[in-house]
Amino acid sequence: MEKQVTKAMIMSAGIGSRLEPLTLFVPKPLIPVANRPVMDILFENLKNIGITDVIANTYYLADRIIDRYKSNNLGINFNYIKEETLSGTAGGLKKCQNFFKKGDTFVVLSGDGLTNADIQKGIEAHLASNAVATIGIKKIPHEEVSHFGVVVTDEKGFIKEFQEKPPVEEAKSNYINTGIYIFNYEIFDYIPENTFYDFAKNVFPELLKTCGINTFEISGYWTDIGTIAQYKQSHKDLFEGLCKFNHAPIQEQNGSKYISQSAIPENTVFEGVSTIGSDCKIGKNVTIKNCIIWDNVEIADNIELQDSIIASNSRILSDIKGQTVPAGKVFEEDFFLNPKEPEKINA
Repeated sequence: MEKQVTKAMIMSAGIGSRLEPLTLFVPKPLIPVANRPVMDILFENLKNIGITDVIANTYYLADRIIDRYKSNNLGINFNYIKEETLSGTAGGLKKCQNFFKKGDTFVVLSGDGLTNADIQKGIEAHLASNAVATIGIKKIPHEEVSHFGVVVTDEKGFIKEFQEKPPVEEAKSNYINTGIYIFNYEIFDYIPENTFYDFAKNVFPELLKTCGINTFEISGYWTDIGTIAQYKQSHKDLFEGLCKFNHAPIQEQNGSKYISQSAIPENTVFEGVSTIGSDCKIGKNVTIKNCIIWDNVEIADNIELQDSIIASNSRILSDIKGQTVPAGKVFEEDFFLNPKEPEKINA
């Protein structure tokens, strides 16, 4: 009988500084794509392959994550730890050791990963390999390898070498580490307690010396939303049909596409692709071009929004082009000189 894998760990502790100002008030796993937090999408993917028991290590804005998932309708039994200090990718897993039992095989995912990877295929490849660790790898254009950890494998799919963000001319492969892992319980033998420890820098080099690391290739969509540019690109990929998950229907207007969970006035003009969250108030004669608008955003009349991200609870009182507005702010012409809180405007 094939072994059933039912447990996973989501790495959720990171601060997400490269996504600021979006992450000033929202932890990275709760950043929405098409109005759905990335972690919701991760949980949905896990539930679809029978993984229902999930633990997350939390640190930055931990209570936001805990409050959302401690009682959820996603079919996930959510567990968590709160780290008092960051302990690295492997160190965070070590703190979750009591959640797992000897003999367990389990999945570890990054809280900012957006993917259609066939994780079940990875589990099957892992179980067949008898390896302690299996890493999901993805083939990318050779000219992009300098941004990622490169993986060099042998003919059996076991890793021979890692290259951390090598120059293009020095890269020995164009396969990269996606941060999708399947581990046996024995992985904990390679992670010391109460120590800042990293998979790439500490654990995997030791595994290469001792028992080897298996891989499985991801042919489906994979990205992370670690930067503003990657976050915007993930939305474009969604509208192009590259990334698939459950979301509100895509609407069309004269060749443009948008997803909205708010009422849209008839005189609103869309260009390109955009998403709009719930409870937004859009004024008259508004133009929205390639924008990501979160929940509860108010947009004044005759405003033009272009290539911008507007976080929740913001008010937009002047045109925007190529800007990222943090949550709960009022955007006027002098916003970057004098950002105002909504309470001050209403006083």
